[in-house]
Amino acid sequence: MSSEHLVIAVDGPSGSGKSSVSRAAAHALGVGYLDTGAMYRAVTWWCLEEGVDLEDRDAVAQAARDIPLEMGTDPSTPSVRVSGREIEEDIRTTRVSEVVSKVATNTSVRPVLQQLQRDLIAEIAGRTGGVVAEGRDITTVVAPDADVRVLLTASVEARLRRRSKELHGADHDDAVEATRDQIVRRDADDSTVSEFTEAAEGVTLVDTSDLDFEQSVQALLDVVRRVAPDKVPA
Repeated sequence: MSSEHLVIAVDGPSGSGKSSVSRAAAHALGVGYLDTGAMYRAVTWWCLEEGVDLEDRDAVAQAARDIPLEMGTDPSTPSVRVSGREIEEDIRTTRVSEVVSKVATNTSVRPVLQQLQRDLIAEIAGRTGGVVAEGRDITTVVAPDADVRVLLTASVEARLRRRSKELHGADHDDAVEATRDQIVRRDADDSTVSEFTEAAEGVTLVDTSDLDFEQSVQALLDVVRRVAPDKVPA
């Protein structure tokens, strides 16, 4: 990882706000953005499209190596493309969400995407002067030497209400329950291969349970400016 440019790594459980908060922070800092979770979703979508059996771990790992993936890195307009096709909306569908853990917990896939993530982080930081990279394993495995490492978390209920509002446009009890399985099960599945519930040594914990979106973004920016003041763009 380049020591010349600002690298910010943000980890956290599903629904913690790490994607939206990381995008906003990257925009505020004028640096690039990388959504590594979208990469697992893209591989999942690709396997479904190509008829790859998600239970065939070796075949899925090969798909992760072969996928013609392009990650958009502008925080204002993040995009995911495969063979030139924009799939940002496709990878957020229930069809993908219900099975993405099969790819994300595949221990043959993770090293492939983790190396690609390291390469992208270095490339984005060099091109834009910095990067905010978010997703599982970022603070501990992918970029343990990042300038700023943050575990963004929130209570289960806060995360459920945020995600239900995002998916269903409401956060009433029925909407929350419709979202519970996706959040709770995804966390349980992913926790078998990744630690994202407790901050590792050197990682700053930011709990957004009682913060609104703007306050959450400010909390992340405050950590960045405190931990790496000399690298924050003017």
